[in-house]
Amino acid sequence: MLEKIDLDKKMGKKEFQEKYEELTYKLGELQRKYKECRIPLIIIFEGLDARGKSQIINNLLPSLDPRGFKFFYIQEPTEAEKSKPFLWRFWTKTPPKGLMSIMDKSWYKEIVLKRVDEKGSNGISYPEIKAFERQLAQDDNVLIKFFIHTSKNKLEDRIKDLKKEENFPQILKENLKEKSEKYDDYISAFEEMLESTDSDYAPWAFVEGNDIEFATIKVFMLLINIMESKLSEHNSSKGIQEGIKMFDPKISELSSSILDKVDLTQDIEKDEYGKELDKCKERLSSLAYDLYNKKIPAIIVLEGWDAAGKGGLIRRATSAFDPRFYNVIPIGKPNDWELSHHYLWRFWNEFPEKGNIHIFDRSWYGRVLVERVEGLASVGEWKRAYKEINEMEKSFVNSGAILIKFWLHIDQEEQRKRFKAREETEYKQWKITEEDWRNREKWEEYKVAVDEMLYRTSTSYAPWNIIEFNSKKFGRIKAMKKIIEAFEKRL
Repeated sequence: MLEKIDLDKKMGKKEFQEKYEELTYKLGELQRKYKECRIPLIIIFEGLDARGKSQIINNLLPSLDPRGFKFFYIQEPTEAEKSKPFLWRFWTKTPPKGLMSIMDKSWYKEIVLKRVDEKGSNGISYPEIKAFERQLAQDDNVLIKFFIHTSKNKLEDRIKDLKKEENFPQILKENLKEKSEKYDDYISAFEEMLESTDSDYAPWAFVEGNDIEFATIKVFMLLINIMESKLSEHNSSKGIQEGIKMFDPKISELSSSILDKVDLTQDIEKDEYGKELDKCKERLSSLAYDLYNKKIPAIIVLEGWDAAGKGGLIRRATSAFDPRFYNVIPIGKPNDWELSHHYLWRFWNEFPEKGNIHIFDRSWYGRVLVERVEGLASVGEWKRAYKEINEMEKSFVNSGAILIKFWLHIDQEEQRKRFKAREETEYKQWKITEEDWRNREKWEEYKVAVDEMLYRTSTSYAPWNIIEFNSKKFGRIKAMKKIIEAFEKRL
């Protein structure tokens, strides 16, 4: 593919200057429109380093309002970044609505380097990267990928020029020399990358990079063309979801319910509960230190009905952990900054450090539960969320993390009793609100949503554990034993 690209294209200085001034004005105007329409934009530059990419980027950035973008030069991951899932450092660099992220190299850098230097991969596959890009595109991010192609001769000329630049870092000179020596290997790896990751939602734009003036103008023109096209699509689709009823009545016709099969009569004697609780705490304490010493992160997700007992379970479980090595992440209504990003962005940001335990009091499943039932997400948004969530969880597990998911289940009558008890107990009254009572009226709709969630997101790598919580004591012991089992299995 790449050998067919004509790298002899050039542009004169005068023509370049005339076009550059015109295109700079146009690009600045488009940036302002994107900000007004709250469209997030991600621009990445890939290709061999032969000065072309950096010069093109240097020509691009002055045409933009610096308050509206962040520039990232992607280097080797730090030790802290290596402890996270591969895509974590890129999720955390995605822009809020209306702003831009511009990257010199991207999530493709590491996988290409591994292909060339080690003739293999680092465990990251192109399908995982495509899933990441699809999720961004479906959340209205505009993703523009430039591949700057440079000839081997141009690379060698750059190496000769660098011999005269005494202040240029020696390590970068050596890096460039190595790329020249392995040029054919890199081209082969790039071709695999381009063929595997060219898609309708994130296509590659090829730029002939031997002549900087020509390459710069082509980048500007492609960028403007794509931005205008995406802006037109955005404006034409605006308001399509308005007025759509968020609850899908067809789902309610399911002939059976996962939750209906749960035996909520199970209980445990008070004396036995006390003994089991002490045993569980002792074992959890030991295992948590083992996780820390072996640098294994753990994520515990707690979902369930209002008043099911999440808080009580968290208090009992965390009393066994060293407070330096765990965090409880309470998930409520997203704030404005969180809403300006992809809905999964805030959960990627909360991935634990090596050896740490993060307990989510509610989680990313809000998209397919409360946001679905209450009409806070469109039908398209919550329907595609099942796949997005499964992909994120697979990334978490593939990075070496333990992921344990609980649904704390009670029946409607038990919930009513607990709500009443909260109203009648002074120090518990803060736990009950009018919204809690209002949500009870939608019990059947929530039940349908929970059933579908359990069905679509219980996977071999992240299965759901349904815990019977009509008896809080029984539920706590069962859940803590499930945590112990998962920790022991991983260790």
